[in-house]
Amino acid sequence: IMQMDAGLDTGDMLLVEKIAIAPADTTASLHDRLAALGGRLMVEALELAACGGLTPIKQPAEGISYAHKIDKHEAAIDWTQGVAAIERRVRAFNPFPAAASPVAGEMLKVWAATALPAPLPAGAQPGEVLAVSDLGVDVAAGDGILRLTRLQKPGGKPLDAAQFLHGFALAPGMYFGAAEAAA
Repeated sequence: IMQMDAGLDTGDMLLVEKIAIAPADTTASLHDRLAALGGRLMVEALELAACGGLTPIKQPAEGISYAHKIDKHEAAIDWTQGVAAIERRVRAFNPFPAAASPVAGEMLKVWAATALPAPLPAGAQPGEVLAVSDLGVDVAAGDGILRLTRLQKPGGKPLDAAQFLHGFALAPGMYFGAAEAAA
């Protein structure tokens, strides 16, 4: 909890509590956990303020950064990146603006993905669809395989892979991203 002052996020800290970011957290799930924590801390701060129990602490001047507004273009998936980076990107941009990549002339949103432990097959290119099943769409990335498990086509709603594949044809050998144009 921060005391307001004239600057942007520069007031004294009144209460501080940290939470861990879980491996499966998305921006949405983290938002919800932080909202609950903030509500609880606000009540605690008001109770402490009523009895003079708050001790303001100056914010450190170093290590401060400003987060700019997120643009949709930032959510584009670069399949040459490693699977861990892409998987984090998918979680970071869920729910807005949603990680996205073109395939078969459509811009698909990717809502959930999992890094697979299997090595890349010889000759696999970043963005190449390697396998398609009810479990997901396996796509080659820069250093491994990423399984897309929840997708959305334009004008549609987010669907688990099995449901999504009933209405959108994906097959091994197709390409996501910039590789689509080179194929």
